[in-house]
Amino acid sequence: MTITYHAGRRLQGLASDLTATGLPAGSVGGWVELARTTLGAGADQLDVSSLPDKRYYMYLHWVIPDTYVAPRLRLGNSSIDTGSNYSRRMNENGGTDVTATSQDHITGSVEGGGNDQLIVGYIANRSANAKLNMSWSGHRKNAGAANAPGRGEIVGKWTNTSNPLDVIRMYNGDTGAGDYASGSELVVLGWDPADTHTTNFWQELASVNASGDTLDTGTFTAKKYLWVQCYIDTSGGNVNNLLRFNGDTSGTYASRQSSNGATDGTSINQSFIDWGQSTLLSGFTRFYNAFIINNASNEKLMISHKIDSNTAGAANAPDRLEIVGKWANTSNQITRISANNTSGGDFGSNTILKVWGAD
Repeated sequence: MTITYHAGRRLQGLASDLTATGLPAGSVGGWVELARTTLGAGADQLDVSSLPDKRYYMYLHWVIPDTYVAPRLRLGNSSIDTGSNYSRRMNENGGTDVTATSQDHITGSVEGGGNDQLIVGYIANRSANAKLNMSWSGHRKNAGAANAPGRGEIVGKWTNTSNPLDVIRMYNGDTGAGDYASGSELVVLGWDPADTHTTNFWQELASVNASGDTLDTGTFTAKKYLWVQCYIDTSGGNVNNLLRFNGDTSGTYASRQSSNGATDGTSINQSFIDWGQSTLLSGFTRFYNAFIINNASNEKLMISHKIDSNTAGAANAPDRLEIVGKWANTSNQITRISANNTSGGDFGSNTILKVWGAD
């Protein structure tokens, strides 16, 4: 099989080589959309059902409350399991972990309320094992860049060890009058090692290498959901990287962040999101993985994770950063992303910024 090497250290075979693997030419696999529920009117729950048996699921949950919504997750095979067969561990805004066992749900988000939320999660779906769930959430909090967003981390399990799941429900755990408002959405993607489809959910929108201090995608096609990855190395000194959308340099950004598990810090009314929160020292490398909800009429919410290599060698642990951010623009979708350097060195030649998207 012919292997070629691409930017960002990606390995890629040729389409003509796929026949040697027993897969049809043009087969690529990857995350495929399995089901979606988008509300056209207020409701207390969003269900996706008749899911095919996939080893892994990914879900994107866009929460628009009318007054108050506390998202909760339930799973099932043929029907939703409402028994006490769930347990969870969760963390809000970097606080102390909270656990709950023998529950009738997994908390879908650490925060209820009247503010928009983006929840991104994964489920491991091997029929003979408990179904394991991990998710992250970003909360708008109050409107405007003067209010830092909130964040949550949750791990949970459904103890069924007999069947794969085929039903997923997100519902409002608040017992009051609140509903999910029109436009709220639950999208479920699937991946399996045997997949050979060519209908990937995530489509590449931009892929650019840095030049000196500049790391800018240029204009790309607007999509409702964005997945952003960035790899950074250095040249000639230290670097830092400030994130902006559509070239906006006004004070319309706010963020919340924790470095290496430390107490959360917040930044408001900024002209950028300080994506790194620290200088990347010469010779070190950095990697980001981020998701953004990119609806034109709502503030844009981002959930991002970062790792810095730190000093070379296994004797030196890497550094991590968890950050949620928002761009308070409620008129335009993001069609350009830049993460430019403000320190004395330059981005190295291997620095790359990639954006995928989907509606």
